[in-house]
Amino acid sequence: MAAEVLSGAGCTVTVYDRMPSPARKLLIAGRGGLNLTHSEPLARFVARYGAAAQRLKPIIEEFPPQALVAWAEGLGQPTFVGTSGRIFPKSLKASPLLRAWLARLAKQGVVLKTRHDWQGWDGTGALVFKHEGESVRVSPQATVLALGGASWPRLGSTGAWASVLRQRGVDVNPFKPANCGFTVEWSDPFRRFAGEPLKGIAITFDGATVRGEAMITVKGVEGGAIYALSATLRDGIEREGRATLTLDLRPEMREADLEARLTRPRGGDSLANFLRKTLALAPVAINLLRETHGAALAHDPHTLAHQIKALPLTLTGAAPIDRAISTAGGIALDALDENLMLRALPNVYAVGEMIDWEAPTGGYLLQATFATAVHAARAIVSNSAPSRPRR
Repeated sequence: MAAEVLSGAGCTVTVYDRMPSPARKLLIAGRGGLNLTHSEPLARFVARYGAAAQRLKPIIEEFPPQALVAWAEGLGQPTFVGTSGRIFPKSLKASPLLRAWLARLAKQGVVLKTRHDWQGWDGTGALVFKHEGESVRVSPQATVLALGGASWPRLGSTGAWASVLRQRGVDVNPFKPANCGFTVEWSDPFRRFAGEPLKGIAITFDGATVRGEAMITVKGVEGGAIYALSATLRDGIEREGRATLTLDLRPEMREADLEARLTRPRGGDSLANFLRKTLALAPVAINLLRETHGAALAHDPHTLAHQIKALPLTLTGAAPIDRAISTAGGIALDALDENLMLRALPNVYAVGEMIDWEAPTGGYLLQATFATAVHAARAIVSNSAPSRPRR
């Protein structure tokens, strides 16, 4: 995105990529339909960035969701708004957009060099790349670093750049998993439900409630509703060593209504069959009740209704960072000026997930990544006029 803005302004641009082909993380996002952004009001949208919201606000206002949608449609990829307000390309794929994008960049003169692994700078200030066993040096007028966080390392974002920047006096905060799953100490019998979804639930933690879906894994739990609370859950575990959230297995029903249904005659049904027939609880939900309460699982309607509406689930840790969708940590916001230039390194800019901000899934990750790239590129163009920089 930075290359597009710069080359469109007449700059000579080269993109160096460590991997054999570009945009691998974008292609992975395409497997989930490529959630580009979100349609909610901008004030609510910006608030999703938590502690970084005020810093990102003018950057996202400069390149808001409407601009990202227009950009995608300009590449021949019409979009639609899903029932949750998320915005996707109608193709629900990244590859058609990427092909059109690379063609546009090539037409604008952008050069793409793959298998170039950035090593830092040499004593003269030149960028150093390792390429096919050789050392390549480049001396641009401006550099945009877009090196990602530390999740999905097999796609290229290893976070190895952090030590290089720290050595240059840049404040880089430790990486943490974001939009991640969590570990739970399941019993061996319950692990057979790994891969089963808990649908239509509500999760509450630290005063916030999210409705959606979660997935049981062999080692714990993950899924959209969990990801939405992952930052506060992760921080709670860091403070206390564990975090206990509350699951509502039937959020669309009041506890009194549940109790009324549970007073119906059971006949010869087992408790599991009774819950399945009366409340349409799935086997995974019924067995989660058993897993959590054990012998204390109630049979009287009043207590059982409460247990279904307020099931405590204790998380013991966050899933490994290489399995997280995204990461928190990275370059401290204070280490960047208003143009996203590193204060310690003139004419070096940082964009995207390598900056210390985080957001839930829902289009917020791609939106901020693209917006920061646009912001930095426009600053380079503005600051370099009338001469044109090389990158």
